[in-house]
Amino acid sequence: MQKVVSAFLIGGLFGLGIAISGTIDPAKVLNFFDPAGTWDPSLALVMAGGLAVALPGYRLVFGRRRAPVLEPSFSLPTRSGIDGELVGGAALFGVGWGIAGFCPGASIPALGLGYWQVPVFVAAVVAGIAAARALKARLASYKTA
Repeated sequence: MQKVVSAFLIGGLFGLGIAISGTIDPAKVLNFFDPAGTWDPSLALVMAGGLAVALPGYRLVFGRRRAPVLEPSFSLPTRSGIDGELVGGAALFGVGWGIAGFCPGASIPALGLGYWQVPVFVAAVVAGIAAARALKARLASYKTA
């Protein structure tokens, strides 16, 4: 139960930060990506603020703790190389963000806005994840055959 409450509170705090920063507003995001037109640099400040908190936070947590409070160990990525899957995924993420004005993480709190486009975007993200997993599994089966 503690994990559920913790996840709910942390998710709520994240959603509040996303809402306050304006990241749930696709027009604000698209203006950030338009330096030759109606550029809005305020999201760069949001990103810088996030880094200013995250970088020392990670150093503090990993320097003082062997495990999270509610888990037996940290769950960290084991892969560190840059490959086609990473580059392709990052490019797809960036193109989707630039076209739709929604980041997948920001789209969840944006569901509360009541715009019909948001659930369509979330459904498209879920469908894309499912398609990518199916494609990855199919490609893996060809390698082992």
